[in-house]
Amino acid sequence: MALDGIVIACMAKEMKERITGGRITKIAQPEADALMLTIKNQKDTWKLFLSAGASLPLVYFTEQNKQSPMTAPNFCMLLRKHIGGGRILSVTQPGLERILELEIEHLDEMGDLCRKRLVAEFMGKHSNLIFCDSSDTIIDSIKHIPLSVSSVREVLPGRPYFIPDTMKKENPLSLSEESFFSGAAAKPMPISKALYTGYTGLSPVMAEEICYAASLDSSRPINTLSSLELTHLFGIFRAFMEDVKSGRFTPCIAYDGRLPVEFSALPLTHLAAYEQKTFDSISEVLESYYASRETVTRIRQKSVDLRRIVQTALERNRKKYDLQLRQLKDTEKRDKFRIYGELINTYGYELESGAKVLEALNYYSGETVKIPLDDTMTPQENAKRYFDRYGKLKRTFEALTELTKETKEEIDYLESVSSALDIARTEEDLTQIKEELRESGYIRKRGPKDKKAKITSIPLHYLSSDGYHIYVGKNNLQNEELTFHFASGSDWWFHAKGIPGSHVIVKAEGKAREELPDRLYEEAARLAAYYSKGRENDKVEIDYVEKKQVKKVSGAKPGFVIYHTNYSMIADPDISGLTEVK
Repeated sequence: MALDGIVIACMAKEMKERITGGRITKIAQPEADALMLTIKNQKDTWKLFLSAGASLPLVYFTEQNKQSPMTAPNFCMLLRKHIGGGRILSVTQPGLERILELEIEHLDEMGDLCRKRLVAEFMGKHSNLIFCDSSDTIIDSIKHIPLSVSSVREVLPGRPYFIPDTMKKENPLSLSEESFFSGAAAKPMPISKALYTGYTGLSPVMAEEICYAASLDSSRPINTLSSLELTHLFGIFRAFMEDVKSGRFTPCIAYDGRLPVEFSALPLTHLAAYEQKTFDSISEVLESYYASRETVTRIRQKSVDLRRIVQTALERNRKKYDLQLRQLKDTEKRDKFRIYGELINTYGYELESGAKVLEALNYYSGETVKIPLDDTMTPQENAKRYFDRYGKLKRTFEALTELTKETKEEIDYLESVSSALDIARTEEDLTQIKEELRESGYIRKRGPKDKKAKITSIPLHYLSSDGYHIYVGKNNLQNEELTFHFASGSDWWFHAKGIPGSHVIVKAEGKAREELPDRLYEEAARLAAYYSKGRENDKVEIDYVEKKQVKKVSGAKPGFVIYHTNYSMIADPDISGLTEVK
């Protein structure tokens, strides 16, 4: 979700507590549309990151330094001239707008005290950082917006600054029951949409949360609610706004496994299906959320070429496999032609010259069959013709049986690589997968002068609730290494049954099966389910066996094994609560 007015309200509270009264000691512009302000307030020093990026507007405190250009951009130099060393008098948010205003006191060129305002607008593609004087005249902005770009408002030096009211939304902080009943409640649209389109600063996620707290179906038209239901909804809505006005925030992130899916300044109880983690500050939420999302996005982008190679090969092999299966099905009638040949040899002496059909008893099935004949051939020639057709189909069947097996193995292998790409976390993981594809012939091998890529990717490492170490391979090469070089014979091996997935190794420390806790097996099975192609399913069947029972198939692709006398269990692909060792 993007920053909504409630998140900005929480950020405003955090900024007031940390930097009101502080002095700006450093101003940097690490990106074309972002600023980094360093503010010293008594004993504490804070770094405030403000971004007006069209795709990712952001504001948060951070401890991380961001690389700035050698030559400061003009906007940065202007701010240094005017407010470098300035004192922050206040941090305000107009209404519940996605806007933060920093009022700054500084000395002008004559040594007199004067005030300026730095306005940060977080409005998607309309985001901007605008520097104004005390009379709300724009001195400059990080983005210049002429009338040719926006007919609503010019953002240029010398123009007056104002907040455009294009959506005609109401301020939810000054919510009244009368305006609620005559405004949003009268619209013929779903409840959640009526809320986020009728009131400033509400996101669709927060509108859903309000509906959930009111025990109302968010998709129900709001104008169909009874008077009692509307009164109840208004009461819940007002309670949420009271929390905002009073600064009662609970910054949190909802996770799907390790992937953050939503964040908020208030609890997201309607997302109970996800694991939720609370934070001490909204800055931690924003930095953590977008750092995680950025990592996932970057890995997705860098894996595009590998995914295309794998997907192309998969589509080609699947088409080949379907064709081979159809051809294999055509060979099913081969035994019929053999029987026809035998029956002609057995009963052919009864045929008259020029006969077109032989009606005979099939001594295999006890049924009478009619065998088509070529009336220009002798019985012996007709029999030979059927035996020839049988022989051809038999050879085709034998060849296709082997080919379909090879093609299926190739599909299974490519699906396992696809699964590995889905769980890749780092560029090192992608390097290892690329090296595997090169060894398998899907990527052209390097020339003699090229060095082999250095592999630094390592398996995932978890600690069970009972203190046992569990390792998860992230790709086929790691699976191979884990199973046949790292694990000992008495360790336990887990894998999703019949689908591509990671090898999971439980270090049993020499203990017999009866000595290991049942919870350990359940947690290892959950990991095997999650790190497999079945992770989207509610339940996944998992095979597990002592590692010494797992054998490598001679000539098989990396990570492919056989095993016997295994145990099986059904696992939920949910790894929330499991501790990963970094």
